[in-house]
Amino acid sequence: MKFNRAFSGAAAALALCALLAAPLAQAAAPVTSPKEALGHDIGDDYFLANYTQLEAYFKTVAGQSDRMKLVEIGKTEEGRSEYMAIVSSPANLAKLDRYREIARKLAKAEGVSEQEARALAAEGKAVIWIDGGLHATEVVAPQALIAALHQWLTRDDAETRRILDDVIILFGQVNPDGMELVSNWYMRNSDEKKREFGSLPRLYQKYIGHDNNRDYYMSAMKETTNVNRVFFREWYPQIIYNHHQTGPAGTVVFVPPFRDPFNYNYDPLVMSTLSEVGATMHSRLIAEGKPGSTMRSGATYSTWNNGMERSITYFHNAVGLLTEIIGNPTPTEIPLLARNQIARNDLPAPIAPQTWRFRQSIDYSLTMNYAVLDYASRNRERLLFNIWRMGNNSIERGREDSWTVTPKRIEALEAAAKGKPLVGSGRNQGLQPDLFKQVLRDPANRDPRGYVIPADQADLPTAVKFLNALIKTGVDVKRATRPFTVAGKTYPAGSYVVKADQAYRPHVLDMFEPQDHPHDFAYPGGPPIPPYDSTGYTLALQMGVAFDRVLDGFDGPFEAVPDLIAPPAGQIVGSGKAGYLVSHEVNDSFILSNRLLKAGQAVYWQKAATKAAGRPFAPGALWIPATAQNRAIVEKATRELGLKAYALGAAPSGEKLKLKPVRVGVVDKYGGNMPAGWTRWLMEQYEFDYQVVYPQRLDAGDIAKDFDVLIFANNVMSADEFGEGSGPRQPKPEDIPAEFRPWLGEVTRDKTAPQIATFLKAGGAVVAVGNSSRLAEMLGTPAPSALNGADGKPLPRNSFYIPGSLLEVSVDNTQPLAYGAPSRMNVFFDRSPAFAAGVGARAAWYPQGDVLRSGWAVGQEKLGGAGAVVEVPLGKGRLFLMGPEVAQRAQSHAAFKFLFNGLQYGPAIAGDR
Repeated sequence: MKFNRAFSGAAAALALCALLAAPLAQAAAPVTSPKEALGHDIGDDYFLANYTQLEAYFKTVAGQSDRMKLVEIGKTEEGRSEYMAIVSSPANLAKLDRYREIARKLAKAEGVSEQEARALAAEGKAVIWIDGGLHATEVVAPQALIAALHQWLTRDDAETRRILDDVIILFGQVNPDGMELVSNWYMRNSDEKKREFGSLPRLYQKYIGHDNNRDYYMSAMKETTNVNRVFFREWYPQIIYNHHQTGPAGTVVFVPPFRDPFNYNYDPLVMSTLSEVGATMHSRLIAEGKPGSTMRSGATYSTWNNGMERSITYFHNAVGLLTEIIGNPTPTEIPLLARNQIARNDLPAPIAPQTWRFRQSIDYSLTMNYAVLDYASRNRERLLFNIWRMGNNSIERGREDSWTVTPKRIEALEAAAKGKPLVGSGRNQGLQPDLFKQVLRDPANRDPRGYVIPADQADLPTAVKFLNALIKTGVDVKRATRPFTVAGKTYPAGSYVVKADQAYRPHVLDMFEPQDHPHDFAYPGGPPIPPYDSTGYTLALQMGVAFDRVLDGFDGPFEAVPDLIAPPAGQIVGSGKAGYLVSHEVNDSFILSNRLLKAGQAVYWQKAATKAAGRPFAPGALWIPATAQNRAIVEKATRELGLKAYALGAAPSGEKLKLKPVRVGVVDKYGGNMPAGWTRWLMEQYEFDYQVVYPQRLDAGDIAKDFDVLIFANNVMSADEFGEGSGPRQPKPEDIPAEFRPWLGEVTRDKTAPQIATFLKAGGAVVAVGNSSRLAEMLGTPAPSALNGADGKPLPRNSFYIPGSLLEVSVDNTQPLAYGAPSRMNVFFDRSPAFAAGVGARAAWYPQGDVLRSGWAVGQEKLGGAGAVVEVPLGKGRLFLMGPEVAQRAQSHAAFKFLFNGLQYGPAIAGDR
């Protein structure tokens, strides 16, 4: 291994002494080594073990060592078993239930006094989670898991024994399916010099690939649900270490702490502890002669967004670690970057350019594991007590008046101070102190004591989905056993309550309250600094959940919800024999209509508002003529989905649109597109039949033979077609197995667009989401942007920039494309298209003024009047352009109706002609 010259002296000598001094004697019972099991040492060049081998190895050594128990934590999306290895001393393993209960009591904090917390902390063991493989092409971490397990089962030096006595280690492989795919793809080539995984044919998680690390507050995927259950409902680790790659250029590994911005909801003790652990990791690497670790400004990672594995932990009072390391089984080079050859606070030990081998990355990973676990051992009682302290802080804050200071509150403070003289002198000069209470402690801006989710809202089943996302992440939810009144408003029995006086209050606030991301510019008047991920993602707003914020303490006839909630059973109301009327406002009504259509039953949409059974129905209500066959389908749907079906004695008057079974094609490309993957998952949840369709099939023409409607998800089209530079290169056909060659190709102007135009003109429908709306230009039906300057070019970023935020749109819900939607709703906007006036018939548009509801927006006023969701007729067909991400990571339930309506409406119109 090559080191900087700075490391050729004292540091290297210290590292050598430490290595020689560390006895590596095996534990009493022999434990199979990775080389004995796999035929290779972990870290050998040109070798990757797959998940089948990892699983077999874990099972083998579990039967050989008294330091380990193997637990299945659930199934993956492809049906594999996902395992967690619990490693500790034999004495600790004999008392796992007790130590898990201690961890639970301290993390939840409810009813635990400080005296009891200190006693539990003294008795308990630190619980530390270490994983690998979440992003399966980041191959260092899952391979290092195998090496780490063997290391912790066999080393018998004093440090290892101390750590095993103090710590319970949870080793988890968090993407088994991806590890199997990537390793098999890499190893498929007998010529090791030709091995690679850059040409994978599909996403390395069945549906969402890299976005599996954006699913943690939603818990849509099975793997995410499994891991969140371990974290927040079963084991409550105080430190969660999520290994990733790749490290920043010219370095080896990024290690915390992270750059700003700082999310305002979590306890500050999380961040100070995170800095401690990060410093310990850097110091151990340097002491062992392993240079090249960077932090903070060394990369873009921040602590703002809640959706990632390591970041959701901050909102649960635990320390979340992310490291990003270089490394590949095919040797690589560390490049020479001048800026990374000078030491600084964020890169204390630069590394020289050199050839880098896989084993070096494995060694760094093992060192960082040891650093974290040594910290946990030496700070065992403090970690356990502090997770109680933070939980107790949250409970206390939720029971009294509290305020969260955000950038908008500081702007209000500065505005209130304008024109008023400063007080004090010199360095102590500042604003008038009374402004603190007047502005930052304004009673109107208090944090809520809790939230009420009424049972009588339009789409209660979707509200239940939201509550289940909270429950999966450990949040306590209550249900009202009878009607109650809070703040002068009466709520029906069955309403739900989420109170703020609980340990996971930071997560509760983050899911209900708008995010207020700071204005982050390179310099005053300069370009904005891109955030690491979404800046506004408030889940309750994305899902369209109706809730009330309660600012004062309250109670009522509430019972704890013990586990995930089933939608309260609906019912068939009335005894009419003509048919059933069902509201279009409930997303799950699409499941009912799909079930009926598959069974050959008739389903209609009422084109206008109607009144029946003593209540009003907005346009789009489902009319289902009664038959002997469909009553069972309707009854089952009301029972399982929580729908209400109104049995009428006569069909409602007014025009109707008859639906037809829909054959959906979800357009994808070689390598896989994540938005298309999310869309596939949604199709399955709402029981739409679909096929994945690749460009070669579109180019072949006669699209209507197989499909009624096509979905082009965001980013599924190549930037090459629009002169914006090349995207990822596809492999040569001869370099991949024959079964994947039909997946190659791109949507092009010359070959694909004419076939799509023919499909549309003959009555087909196309839904184009996000930047795929540029398909309109390829079809000769331009949809000019509302966000271009006078020169016709896109507005510069310092004039207009909205990265990953929630914006409000106005909706014309008398149009079929918007049936069931409220007149105003929130959509997810991420540098999304917005359509100039005159483009199609607008189903949704941005009103004038302030449209930001959560996140960060520069120049939002420029959106005023721009189209968000529009319908463009093309011959007998319909092109639906949806600028916002209407299927955003399966979170934007409020906007799903645009997508689902488009799937059923376009073919229905064509069938009417």
